[in-house]
Amino acid sequence: MKKLIIAGLVFAAAAFSAPFAGAAESIKMSTTTSTRDSGLLDYLLPEFKKDTGIDVLVIAKGTGAAIRDGIDGNVDVIFVHDPEREKQFVADGWGTKRYEVMHNDFVLVGPAKDPAQIKDGKDVLEALRRIAAAKAPFVSRGDDSGTHAKELDLWKQTGLPLAKSEQAIVAGGQEKKVTFEAPEGSWYLSVGQGMGRTLFMAEEKEGYALTDRGTFIQQKFGKNPPTTLEILVEGDKNLFNPYGVIPVNPEKYPAVKIDAATKFAEWLVSQRGQELIARYKLEGQQLFFPDAIPDAK
Repeated sequence: MKKLIIAGLVFAAAAFSAPFAGAAESIKMSTTTSTRDSGLLDYLLPEFKKDTGIDVLVIAKGTGAAIRDGIDGNVDVIFVHDPEREKQFVADGWGTKRYEVMHNDFVLVGPAKDPAQIKDGKDVLEALRRIAAAKAPFVSRGDDSGTHAKELDLWKQTGLPLAKSEQAIVAGGQEKKVTFEAPEGSWYLSVGQGMGRTLFMAEEKEGYALTDRGTFIQQKFGKNPPTTLEILVEGDKNLFNPYGVIPVNPEKYPAVKIDAATKFAEWLVSQRGQELIARYKLEGQQLFFPDAIPDAK
């Protein structure tokens, strides 16, 4: 009897110490709020799991904070939209390779009365110059996100005078300060918030904002009541917004699940991943355009 009891205990211990049979493998991904809020990940990730059995646990935040997650070894892969910082991430050895996945676009939105008279313009830089000249309220995310970086780059391209500015943001549960060059004046409001909150504040102030198209469509057609802001400037090549996916380098962090992370990156740029991206629509509009296989449909 004692032998049977001991044998049973040994078997039970082995069963509890071994991985649960059939448990799905999972990876952690830090990504942008735009991929989450647009609904794209809810559409893509179940298909990836169906094909590979791998779960992707999503942490959504600004691009700067998502890249920091990769540098800190908190995740297995990052999926962001700031090509210069992405290339630096790889060059510094934090990531293995940048996979060019897709692009969407930004739009300049504002109130229907449009005090800066920018509606239907095709030159976003001229539109920003008009907003500055009119001293019309402009609400900036100011949160070190990819959208914020794009906006700052556009202001720089306008040739308008900029001044060093500082913004307190919360990243990883901790407050930190970011510095950047932006327009001066009380009309320019840097709020240190995500895209949804920024659009809400722009509506309150009857002002303008730069936003990714997907988040705006969600605010316009997926919320009740919808935002009263309107798309005023779109279609300028300066508003294109490329996304890349990068597995975190296991030479920096050996615990990184590099095989599964690489499988995810390669799936996104495969024929199947690219076709799924091309087919995703919100309110009948295509939001993301494949870059690895541009003619994927």
